Formats: sequence, C-alpha cells, structure tokens
Amino acid sequence: MGAPFHFKLMQQHCWLSAERLLYWEEQKALVVSDLHFGKTGHFRKEGIAVPQSVYKEDLQRLVSQLQFFQPRQLIVVGDMFHSSANKELDWFKKWRDDFPDLDIQLIMGNHDILQLQWYKEAGVTISNEKLVINDFSFVHDINAATHSPVSNYLFSGHIHPGIRVSGGGRQSLHFPCFYFTPAFCVLPAFSRFTGLAMIRPKEKDNVFAIVNQSIIQL
Repeated sequence: MGAPFHFKLMQQHCWLSAERLLYWEEQKALVVSDLHFGKTGHFRKEGIAVPQSVYKEDLQRLVSQLQFFQPRQLIVVGDMFHSSANKELDWFKKWRDDFPDLDIQLIMGNHDILQLQWYKEAGVTISNEKLVINDFSFVHDINAATHSPVSNYLFSGHIHPGIRVSGGGRQSLHFPCFYFTPAFCVLPAFSRFTGLAMIRPKEKDNVFAIVNQSIIQL
C-alpha cells in the first residue's frame, strides 16, 4: 500500500488511501462506500463461478486499513452488503467479533436489504437516508440528495466513480477515483468486484485517481 494522500477539506484533515477509502482525522473515522460484502456468494448461488478469494481479499484489505489507521468508527456510505444473507455474511459476523469496540455506522444503500435484526446482531447502526456529523453529511446516492437544499458538505458513493486518463496514440486507461466537487465528494467503490462510471470533472473539482496502489492528483 502506498502512503495515504493528505487532502484538507473545510479545515478538516482527510487522508485518501489507495485501498479505496478515506480517513477523517478529527473524528478518527474511516469512511468507505460500496463494499458489497456477500456479492460473490450471491453470484455463486445464481450459478456464476466467482471465487471466494475475491471476498476474502476485500475483507483482508479492510482489516489492514483498520490496523493501520486505528479508527474509532467506520462510516459506510451505503451498499455495505449486496443482497440477502449467505455464508459470506456469516463470515462477516465472525470477523465483527474481532473488532468489538469499533462503531460501525451504515447509511442504507439500495443493496442493503437484510432484515433489521441482522444489522443489530452484527453490531451495525443504520441510518435510512443520511448521517450528519458536524459540517459533513453522508448519503448513499448524491443524485437523490441534491434534489433538496443541503448546507453541509456531502459524502456519497453508489456510482463507483472512475476517471479516463488519455495517453499517446489515442490510448486511454480507466482508474477508480475520489471525486471532490465544491459541494460533495463521491467515494470510489471499496470492492474491486465492481464496474466504473466515468465522471466528467469541472474546473474547480479535484480528482484523485488510484493507480498502482498510489494516489495521483489529476
């Protein structure tokens, strides 16, 4: 893992990790979106051969970030889980027992469809639409949130943002990215088992591509 990239936002210190999450220093919080835990198990139940190693690697990446940053809380900006319960989610509960003091806050995403009792048993506190902490608000889908007036700076996920970087000979490569505008940030999908939606940043936007385990400001 490359060194985290420091980005100051509204007098708050944010550290962008190439493992596709953000550490908010003042709140000692890891902020992450679209983990989609259980997705590979869901595909296998549907007869699509996706190896379990994909899920295990994602979970280990999260563990390594918890060990590195030592946060008090984990803020998940939607789609922590992918669908109905399966064996992979049973593994998550066992993993959860190793971090009993970690406060997990989940802003419900469109894929978070488990029974409310399941979240309670897993030690996950849920917010249906929005979580507000000081001057920051956390939502899953930025497009839904901007339909009504919002004074706080917004963090969101959902779209799995990517950026196209062009090279010589009309060649281009696509990379996941952190996408900061003056009003909101869209976080990259934590899960590597996801696609990308190409963004079109404007002049005042800040984009940080994740390239070869490093953060590159474009």
